[in-house]
Parts: sequence; C-alpha cells; structure tokens
Amino acid sequence: MAKYFDVHPDNPQPRAIRQVADSVREGALIAYPTDSCYALGCRLGSRDGIARIRAIRHLDDRHHFTLVCQDFAQLGQFVRIDNDVFRAIKASTPGSYTFILPATREVPRMLQHPKKKTVGVRIPDHVVAQALLAELGEPLLSSTLLLPDEVEPMTQGWEIKDRLDHVLDAVVDSGDCGTEPTTVIDFSGGEAEIVRRGAGDTSRFE
Repeated sequence: MAKYFDVHPDNPQPRAIRQVADSVREGALIAYPTDSCYALGCRLGSRDGIARIRAIRHLDDRHHFTLVCQDFAQLGQFVRIDNDVFRAIKASTPGSYTFILPATREVPRMLQHPKKKTVGVRIPDHVVAQALLAELGEPLLSSTLLLPDEVEPMTQGWEIKDRLDHVLDAVVDSGDCGTEPTTVIDFSGGEAEIVRRGAGDTSRFE
C-alpha cells in the first residue's frame, strides 16, 4: 500500500520531502510531479525499481530511461556533452525537455540503451521535483507515468494512489501538472534529432 504525501506546490513541506527522499534511498518506487506530467521514480542503481517500472509500463530493453537531475552540474556527471550541444542544452534547462546523450561510466549499464550506450537526462522546472532532488542529492531514475494502452498520463495524485496503490510505495501529490510529456531531443549523433514533440518548444532545435 502506497504512502500518500499531500505536498504544497509552491512551498513544499520539508518534512514530507525528507520522508519521500528517505524512502527512495531505502529502495522505494514513487510517483511524483514534474513540469510535464507525473513520473515514476526510484534510486539510480535500484534493480528492483527498474524492474517494477518496466512491469508497470510494459517496457522492453530498448526503452530510454531518464535521469532527472537537479542542475546542470549534476547532469554533466552522467553524460558526455561537447561544446555546441552544451550551449543548446544549457539554453533549454530547466524545462520540459529530455535529452538523449552518450552515457558516462557513472551510469549503470542496465540503464543504458543496449546498443547505443545512451541515456536520457533532464532538469525539471518544478518546485516539488526540485525540492526532492535537492534533498536526495542524486538523480531520480524516472519514466513518464503513462500506463499501457492509454493515450494520456494520469494527472491527479489521488487517482494514481487509487489505481496503483498495490505497485507503488509512495505518491507525491502537489496538484495537476499537465498531461503532455517532455519533448525528447536525441543529441547522441552530434546533431539535434527530435524524437518526440511534447511540452517543450521544438523550434530552437529545427
């Protein structure tokens, strides 16, 4: 049964954020809000968390997981970025973008694309997500909370709690955060390739 945290969207309660971060460190799988939609999240090296995300979303091994980072300095530990790509990403963060880039050795192999050795990274522009990342001190391994055979993600924390109570450990509810997932830009080949058009404006990458 998932714990339910009702968190203020503009002034998240430190005690609640601390409890959620502690549960993640202990191996919990959570649902939490971002600037595009709700996401599933767990600790970076959690094999159990990864397996549970794959099971909930029916994902195969070609799926790009995302490392949700607090800031650019943290992001830079996990992916390789040349100068041109650095400027393009820096100008777009924080925001509703996921960038696919070559992974560094800091990224567990089980998170990398099996052939390309890439991983997704993003920096959310969301008060509650940022508070959680700051308390955690490391990225959250994440995937959009979009259930199989459904067109749009769930947008309400209470609905997530109701439907996924048996497969999650915690739900962080800070109100509606939209239904549109991030825009995904693949920079692994050096040039910007728009993989998915979502909440982030794509015009700067075209």
